[in-house]
Amino acid sequence: MQEITKNIHIEDQYPGVTLGVITTPRGLIQIDAPPSPEDARSWRATLMNLGGGMERVLINLDAHPDRTLGARAMDCTVIAHEKTAYTFRNRPGTFKAQGEETGSDWESIAGLGSVRWAPPEISFGNEMTLHWSEMPVVLEHHAGPSAGSIWVNLPDEKVVFIGDAVLKNQPPFLAGSNLKSWLTSLNILLESFKGYTIISSRGGIVTTSNIKNQYDFLKHVHDKLEKITTKKPNPATTEKLVTSLLTWFKAPAARQKQYGQRLRYGLIHYNSRQHYAASHAHEN
Repeated sequence: MQEITKNIHIEDQYPGVTLGVITTPRGLIQIDAPPSPEDARSWRATLMNLGGGMERVLINLDAHPDRTLGARAMDCTVIAHEKTAYTFRNRPGTFKAQGEETGSDWESIAGLGSVRWAPPEISFGNEMTLHWSEMPVVLEHHAGPSAGSIWVNLPDEKVVFIGDAVLKNQPPFLAGSNLKSWLTSLNILLESFKGYTIISSRGGIVTTSNIKNQYDFLKHVHDKLEKITTKKPNPATTEKLVTSLLTWFKAPAARQKQYGQRLRYGLIHYNSRQHYAASHAHEN
């Protein structure tokens, strides 16, 4: 576990996401959960050593399975954006570890089987503040990686958890993204969070350089897709784009196949959504 400040820690020993925890006199504010329920129980046991009050709450930064599969095993109230809650209302009650390969980290976890989701019990629109101590914890909606993506901002401590807005040396998840909103969110991060410790859910602390690299990559993807999404999705064009986009990342050889599949899945689904929207706009 890495100490960011006296009351804020992160943990990256579990597959998938970098976890966060904020210790307050009232209790623990936890940010995301490990994808494996077994790891979630282990993480919950580790947190008992942090002290603080007896209450517990879990914040999901979006609906991605890597951060929400283990939520039920955390055994506490879940908070997320209303659009994340909507995503859960449209999912089956139980997750089954099968189906499409999305390039997510949970897909490499053996023995997941069936897992019951823990939909958010508390949701909000633009902003919500937790007053569990003298230090306010502000939950802010910043769409981009998904419609319900949020950040956890601790203005007094100058620490912000930004979920999948920036990923360190790995491709982003594009399938449910809105690239224009994402680029806007990154501009906000660069302009309004100077002097902050910025924590990504995939890679921990990120620098201004990491944020600018993410912006440049997404702008490149956006410009490329603008040229091809008006046409019917073409597998050959997508494959060529996957190969070129992979060169942006110095990924270890063992991850190349996974990251290629993440981009492939993301581009195909992003393309399909854009093509569908363009077709219907043309019809109307």
